[in-house]
Amino acid sequence: MIAILSLLFVVVISLLIVRIATVALTLTGLSRELARFQARSAFTGSGFTTKESEQVMQHPVRRRIIMLLMLLGNAGIVTVISSLFLSLTADSDGDLITNQLWFRIVVLLSGLAGLSFLAYSSWLDQKMSRLISYMLAKYTDIEVRDYAGLLHLTGNYVVGELTVKDDDWLANRKLMEMRLSEEGILVLGIEKQDGTYIGAPRGHNELEVGDTLLLYGRGESLESLDKRRGGSEGNWEHYKAVESQKKLESEVRRQLEEESEKKAEASAE
Repeated sequence: MIAILSLLFVVVISLLIVRIATVALTLTGLSRELARFQARSAFTGSGFTTKESEQVMQHPVRRRIIMLLMLLGNAGIVTVISSLFLSLTADSDGDLITNQLWFRIVVLLSGLAGLSFLAYSSWLDQKMSRLISYMLAKYTDIEVRDYAGLLHLTGNYVVGELTVKDDDWLANRKLMEMRLSEEGILVLGIEKQDGTYIGAPRGHNELEVGDTLLLYGRGESLESLDKRRGGSEGNWEHYKAVESQKKLESEVRRQLEEESEKKAEASAE
């Protein structure tokens, strides 16, 4: 009987872990249904489609959540299988018990049915979601405002936030000096540490340590900028990013010209 109670306890913990992960993924901008599906998929190790996996891998917070779920899921599944085997085959002394097998099965199924009812209870879901959201907001650094996920931007262009640190290439420099637009990055807004927000900032605006930037650009460009540190190495990274952007723009222009020529040829025929 102890093994059955252990099994039910593991199932309860598993359901709670998935519920917390679902709320955490929701806070990053995913829809509730998609967040629930990804949390369950990662925890059980069943995986999900390529498009959905890209939404996770391109977002650092989601990536950490999914990785943690995979680790916990592997340990949890092994524990559940072990507990189930023990609960149906052995007592405290490890001897085979046949006359109590049906009783154990009934207890096990009843417990699982009760947990399933609680797991799908909308009332309990709302209460737990509110509590989990409050706890995550208070005790973690999960960013609630994930503009990239909410806007569903295409072509690998996203809107994201970046906080300026003291050793960043961005720190204590004016926007006009950095020429981020040449990298294909636009600064949409600056939020100061005191809460002041500067929308559509101009070139004379200077970035200070602790400022939070609202940026628009390709995902890899924003990630590279976030990792860029000050000094000559940072300047070299900026130069390479500018050259890469020029090549990208040239390729886009070439593709547009080819498409225009094809349309012209089709119209002539």
